[in-house]
This record gives sequence, structure tokens and C-alpha cells, in this order.
Amino acid sequence: MAKRRSIVGSRSAAGAMAVCTYRREQPMSVSTIDSAALRRAMVDQLADDHAAKGLTLRPEVEAAMRKVPRELFTPGLPLREAYENRAVITKRRGEENISSVSAPFLIAEMLGQAADALGGLRGRHVLEIGSGGYNASLLWELVGAAGSVTTVDIDPDVTDRAVACLKAAGYSDVKVVCADAEHPVDPGRRYDLIIVTAGAWDIPPAWREQLTDDGVLVVPLRTFGMTRSWALRRAGVGLVSVSERQCGFVPVQGDGAYDVQYVDVADGVHLRLDEGQQLDSRSLDGLLETARQEAWAGVSLPPPTVLANLDLWLATRIAAAGQEFVVLTAQDAAISSGVVAPSWRFGTPAVLHDDGTLAYRSELRWTGDAFDLGAYAHGPDTSAAAAAAGRLVEHMRAWVSAGCPAPALHVLPAQTPDGDLPAGTAVDKRHSRIVLAFTSEGRES
Repeated sequence: MAKRRSIVGSRSAAGAMAVCTYRREQPMSVSTIDSAALRRAMVDQLADDHAAKGLTLRPEVEAAMRKVPRELFTPGLPLREAYENRAVITKRRGEENISSVSAPFLIAEMLGQAADALGGLRGRHVLEIGSGGYNASLLWELVGAAGSVTTVDIDPDVTDRAVACLKAAGYSDVKVVCADAEHPVDPGRRYDLIIVTAGAWDIPPAWREQLTDDGVLVVPLRTFGMTRSWALRRAGVGLVSVSERQCGFVPVQGDGAYDVQYVDVADGVHLRLDEGQQLDSRSLDGLLETARQEAWAGVSLPPPTVLANLDLWLATRIAAAGQEFVVLTAQDAAISSGVVAPSWRFGTPAVLHDDGTLAYRSELRWTGDAFDLGAYAHGPDTSAAAAAAGRLVEHMRAWVSAGCPAPALHVLPAQTPDGDLPAGTAVDKRHSRIVLAFTSEGRES
């Protein structure tokens, strides 16, 4: 059987605020014995998943997840499904998912990022952006009576639901706010931790300004069309990363929303454009019908290699070379029919050249328990396509030669001059200048 890489994947205009605060009550009983057994099994799996990734499930996070009844935050869902290790969609707009209860593994990882960055959460004051209730209840368990948890969402349906679920679970001192968190939630108040549970394209000034001087922001941030959960520590007028994890979330709504653009390449194959790229879709007609060229790095890597880090490496190298970095996505039918063979159908690094050549990171090639990295390319000129695949593979070899480094992220105000930016690849957002760099100094790998 072919081996495959395991990929980790998986809300917010100023105006009147609706606020609800309530005290802890005795939790209602919902199939207590079955619930407890399923919860134990879920957390046991989370601990194993962390170990397989080289991570450690923090004891206090484990204890909180063993205590909080997740089924009370997924009403109407069969009990067993409430404890599956996946996100539960709680609201849709047409075909778009706009609210969910996040997957347990992702919640555990992000809470771990927060606790690691702050040296623990007991007694901390926390603002959660994107509400559902479950994560807020876990945060309440982690901060304790000496701390505080405020959870905010732009959607009154979501906050009403959070109020009801938190009340059913008996959690106290959780303040639920209906507002757009692109703007200050409680002007003048600062928090030790802001944790965002919706996919953001940028970091608005309010998030940094609401942090204490040594506060931490944990946010799923899209750069180059790929989302990572970053733990960012406040550093003067900016933020600097201390850890990152691969993730996926429903997008931020309100004034912070930024729509991803997609361009069709073929039936079931698309290019994701997320940093203002402009493409003429007519130039892509029939592109994948040209002969596929391939190149291989000639490396032998073990399964624990974090290939999500390679994807960001490729984005920075391609952008630094002045080429058009895009993300290729594909439906199952396009892959099974052989139209494309990407590294991950939900988001594979790709580069589109001026001559009409498209190259992308390919599926892995396994030999025993190790794999090689490769690139596939299509274009009107066979030689140019072969060269494009080769150049992409050279970037992969460079990453391996550098020791498969993890990225670091710096977030600075949009008006920051080029000369004041740290070394790395800069991405200009609406409010910020994001700099991605690859170094092991001063950060978690």
C-alpha cells in the first residue's frame, strides 16, 4: 500500500455590543457514562497524535479536555460524533461554512501554543475572537478563578448559541460579546492572551494594542494562501513568533474579511490567489493537457519531516525571485483521473511563469519508510516546463540542505520602511507588513 503524508488541517464593524455574563451552575447530565468514556478515548488519541508529531500535550490542557463535555457544545449531534476528532460545522451561508466547533486536535495544539508561550495560563486574562463556547470553557478551566475569559463574535446567532451552550455546561465568569473584533472589544482593557479561532488574512492594530506588554496572540494567519496558527509575542510596535502549527479555519467576517480568489485551470483544478495576484484565466486553457515534466530532489526523508514548513519555504523563495507564487487545489476526481498529482489536494505550492509554464510540488515518492520530494510541470514548451520543475526541486534541495528549517514570522505596522524590516520575505497586508524568515534562533522549531 502506498504511504501518504499525514496533513494537519481543519469571526469579527464597530457598533452596539450585546454582552452576557453568567455564573457557574451544576452541569446537566447527558449520558454521563458514555460521554466520559468517549471523552477519555478522544483525549487519549490527542495525546498519541501529539507524540507522533513530536509535541507534548500539556497536562493542564489534557485535564481540561478530559473535563469539559464537548457534546454540550454540539447540540443535536449524536454523542459519538461529538467526540470525533474533526470540526463540527454549526452555521453555513449557502455552501460557505461560517462557524464551527474546531477539531479537538487543533484546539489542543493552539491552547498548548498559548500556554507554552506564556509559561502557563493560570490567572491570565484572555480574549477569544470567534465564539462557540467549547474553547471558551476550556480556557476558563485553564485560567481559573483568578483569571478571566471574554469571547467575542460578530454573529448574534453564534453568540446566542455560545451563551446557551456555556450555560448548559455550567461555566461561570465567561463574558460573551457580540461585536466586530477588528476593532477594540473593550477599549482600554488589555489581555495577556488573545486567541483567534477564525482564519485571518491580516493582524489589525487592535489585536496588538489590546495585548499586555509581554502578551501573546495566537492566530490562524493566511500568508501566500496558506494558513498557520502562529503564537506571536508582543515586541514593541510589532509581534514576533515563538511557534507555529499547520491549521485550517472558517474565515474572519466583518471589516477584517478578505476573500480568496480562485482561477480554474481544468475541471476540478484551481489556483488560489490570496495576495492580490492577477491572472488571465485564458492563458491557462489546456495547460494541464500538455505533457507533464518531472524532476526529483534525490533525497531520503523520514515521515516526521514537517513538510508544511517546506511549503512556506517555497513561497518565500519563489516570491523573492520575482515569480508568481500560487496555491494549487484539486478535487478527488481530478487526482484519481491523473489530471494532477499534487502533494496535498487542499493546497499545494505552485509557481506560474511568464511563459505560461505551471510547476507544482508533486506527490511524494516512497522507498521503504523514506520519501523523496518532486515537482511536476506543464507548459507549451517542453524544455521550459522541464526547467521549471528542476528549479522548483532546487528550492526543495536547498531546504533539506539547510536542515529542514521552520519559519519565523515578524508582524510590523504597514508604514514600516523597508530599511527597518528584519531579514526575510516581506508580504504587504492591509494593516501590516509580514516578514517570513527561516531561522532556528530564538524560536521553537
